[in-house]
Amino acid sequence: MSDDQQSRVSDSGDGTAREGFSRRTVLRGSAAAAVLAGTATALPHAHVPSARAVPRNGRGRGRDVAVFGGGMSGLAAAHELVERGFAVTVYEPAHLGGKARSHDVPGTASGGRLALPGEHGFRFFPSCYQHVPEMMERIPVGRSSVRERHLISVESATIAFDESGYAPTTAPASLLGFVDHAPEIVTLDNLRNAMMTGLKFVVDVPLTELAYFVSRELVIATSCTERRIGQWENQSWMQFVKAKGKSRSYQRYLVGALTRALVAAKPDSASARTIGQIGLALTTAASGLIPQYQSGLVIGDVDRILNRPTNHAWIDPWVAYLRGRGVRFAMGAGLAQLNVARGRITGARLTTGSTVESDWYVAAMPIDRLKPLLSPELVSADPTLAGIHQLQDDWMVGIQYFLSRRSELPPGHIAALGTPWALTGLYQAPPWKVDFSRKYGDGRVKDCLSIDISEWEKPGILYGKPAKQCTKQEIAREVWAQMSRAMNAGGRKILNSADIVTWSLDPGITWSPNIANATPLMVNTAGSYANRPNAHTRIPNLFIGGDHVRSNIDLATMEGANESGRRVTNAIIATSDSPAKNATLFPLWELPMLDPLKQIDRDRYRAGLPHILDV
Repeated sequence: MSDDQQSRVSDSGDGTAREGFSRRTVLRGSAAAAVLAGTATALPHAHVPSARAVPRNGRGRGRDVAVFGGGMSGLAAAHELVERGFAVTVYEPAHLGGKARSHDVPGTASGGRLALPGEHGFRFFPSCYQHVPEMMERIPVGRSSVRERHLISVESATIAFDESGYAPTTAPASLLGFVDHAPEIVTLDNLRNAMMTGLKFVVDVPLTELAYFVSRELVIATSCTERRIGQWENQSWMQFVKAKGKSRSYQRYLVGALTRALVAAKPDSASARTIGQIGLALTTAASGLIPQYQSGLVIGDVDRILNRPTNHAWIDPWVAYLRGRGVRFAMGAGLAQLNVARGRITGARLTTGSTVESDWYVAAMPIDRLKPLLSPELVSADPTLAGIHQLQDDWMVGIQYFLSRRSELPPGHIAALGTPWALTGLYQAPPWKVDFSRKYGDGRVKDCLSIDISEWEKPGILYGKPAKQCTKQEIAREVWAQMSRAMNAGGRKILNSADIVTWSLDPGITWSPNIANATPLMVNTAGSYANRPNAHTRIPNLFIGGDHVRSNIDLATMEGANESGRRVTNAIIATSDSPAKNATLFPLWELPMLDPLKQIDRDRYRAGLPHILDV
């Protein structure tokens, strides 16, 4: 165990949230007022807990919590619990931050510069994320917070097609058709028109098919929760949007490429509820209308990124804050076995060979690490855990190309629709506003193109092999070839292989000798909701965190993982009979004007009738 397990310090800071005003805030606030006019929907406000809220002690009501896993869910649980007076120890076998972390590319620092910044994959924070930004606001960095100092808005985006040319845009919200329409979205027709406008960038889709696709999204938007879970959850997205018999562009770009690139899901197996719901969330996020937690203000950021490597901006300050509050970190120690007796966890054996005894146990780890722990004794104590074995995972991994020439594109996202490996990317120097040659590497690197690979099982264009059958070098060449074909279409020369100084593939991908991925993510296949665990189990002192836990956002994201950590906290508060206030949970915000339509659908669903738009 690490040295910092031996000490605890207190901190009386209140973590008060701060938020500035901007012209965009005011404009989008006016737009939101138009949408929300006449509704009585209450906006959630964040509660900053007191460190003096200590649970009552007693048999089975102690305050020691063992958290196994130092990724997003484990750190979020530790954050909420330690602020409520619990004594928390986090056990992590490898790296804090999990899939959200960044890392130094080995051997690339020289001349007093920092090492080149590598990462599992570039990350962004759409405004439908509320748990993560709220927690960032409670992580101090000097006199400000992580959110205030490092979370920045992305003002523009690009879409690249591998066959149909390269199409730039200067406003991602306009891309999804909302900024100009936002004040007018007060009826279903307004919403339909806005979505039609926004999706016209998808080329060569017949207008009738585009209208049909939007109508299917509107079915999700106006479906009650009961129908979403009871009906749409059990269909694949491909079935739901009835892709069979439609045009190639409808199938390839509108249904397939958008789904694979945006949420790393396969449309022929992904839950229609999940894809439709997150599609609606991202669309709503692009409106700039989502009420954020900050004193009920509407924050105008459509999409946000960090302005430097994730560990530098977020994970390192977070861990430092948690240590300062008394969280103990035991590095190099993973969970090997949970001991069960009389329906309770009696101890946890670590990979180091030692055994941990605690009042409360939190398994905050990915499903590939959780599944081997589900012993017959554990499943016997809680039979619902058996469903975890049925959950599936997939790969979404990043590669960074460090370039000798700075990008001339406006800062924003690149979605290379139609690329076999479903590539998305982000140039990092422009939005970071950093001189790479002065800060990172050996002075030759001027920019970094960070690319996520979301499809690992389809053949590429260079070697005719899927990524899972390629060597590391073949993956690097193949990704560059696919992105070049997409972005250089029409005679443009945006990418040039001569600009590559070096590249870095996520070190979680290894060959020994076969390819393996240390950080897969769960995918929401049709019908998988029934097998996903809640944060609380039927074992009274065992709790589960992770992006596979049932959550409001319901997708394998850092937002879902953070929400699960809060749910773990609330379950422990309830079970321990603690007087502490619950951690704040935010709903997945949807337009309030849809509520009456959802109620109509609820009545129809309970009566055994189809959705009124699905007749």
